[in-house]
Amino acid sequence: MHMDPIMPALVASIVAILAVGLVFHALRQPNVIAYLVAGIFLGPSVLGMISDQQILDRLGQFGVVMLMFFIGMEVSPQKMVSKWQVALLGTCLQIGVSTSLIALIGYFFDWPLVLCVLLGFIVSLSSTAVVLNLLQARNELDTTHGQNALNVLLAQDIAVIPMLIIISMLSGEQISSGEMMLQMVGGAMLIGLCTWIVIRPDFRIPLIGKAVKKDHEFQVFGALLLCFGLALITGLFSLSSALGAFVAGMVVSAAKEAKWVHQSLEPFKTVFVALFFVSVGMLVDVGFIVENWGKVVLLALIVLILNTAINASVFRLLGESWGDSVYTGSILAQIGEFSFILAAVGVSSAVISQADYQLAVAVIVVSLLASPFFIAHMRKYASCSQGETQSINGP
Repeated sequence: MHMDPIMPALVASIVAILAVGLVFHALRQPNVIAYLVAGIFLGPSVLGMISDQQILDRLGQFGVVMLMFFIGMEVSPQKMVSKWQVALLGTCLQIGVSTSLIALIGYFFDWPLVLCVLLGFIVSLSSTAVVLNLLQARNELDTTHGQNALNVLLAQDIAVIPMLIIISMLSGEQISSGEMMLQMVGGAMLIGLCTWIVIRPDFRIPLIGKAVKKDHEFQVFGALLLCFGLALITGLFSLSSALGAFVAGMVVSAAKEAKWVHQSLEPFKTVFVALFFVSVGMLVDVGFIVENWGKVVLLALIVLILNTAINASVFRLLGESWGDSVYTGSILAQIGEFSFILAAVGVSSAVISQADYQLAVAVIVVSLLASPFFIAHMRKYASCSQGETQSINGP
């Protein structure tokens, strides 16, 4: 028997992920950062081990769907509704301020409106995968700053859909009335389902019977049906499949008898999310970063500081202490994975050039790589600030 030509690339990918992962694990850094670095090494600008980028991109898209499904499972609809001010106001203010600052810069450089809006949207989105990984590793997911960050991240992920629509409209792409009607009907259905979850927290999922819950193999397929079934339905209504998967995760979270779903899909989530970040790492042109390292590092540093300042001000405005506000702002400072999608839409719509796309990808990746170290530094600063506040105000 002849060896399948994809086998060397597959083995090389696994070796790279394991090798880089062990190094980053020893440094106590998130696994998703290791996947990103592994993708850079495997990509065409370094080793060139994987040439079929299209297949990897498809698998990475499944990773986004499963990531959103698991994020939905982390959400308590009741808690999210009770903290709607943090989710809605925090996200809207953060996106609005970021876009306004970019527009102000664009005014002096004579940038078109659509470019300013696109760059503002790209900068304003944070990485759900990196932040969740960090919060879970530090057991901070249930803390005040952890819940605040999670609420904003969820609102940002939902905001990606109107962002894509706005960019399409500003770039001159025509949206048919039929497609718009489908989106409105699909959106109304999702809102109705979410409302039902909130007012009926003790409901049960009709498709999940005793036979499925007792058989592990049936559990896997039942869990996959929940995840990809609603993702398919939202896709048919011209909405994001990731949004459908997120709502499906909320359904599972609200249905108490479906807790086995997390265990059934955890291995699938690990593989597909790893593939997504590996595929993102393969987009990086290392030669471009080497040639423009000063500009890339400077822009990434500006983004981290700017996003921290904006988010910290927003959380302080919402009543949090300065220490928690600064720390939460630093947690949300990096540019997220959905920004890659927005940047790709910008290229396909001729809003940005290929060179600017490479610059955007490089800045996003550097901000992600620097994020854990930046957060750790800001955490110490926030702790000192809290200590000073306590010493002034008393114990």
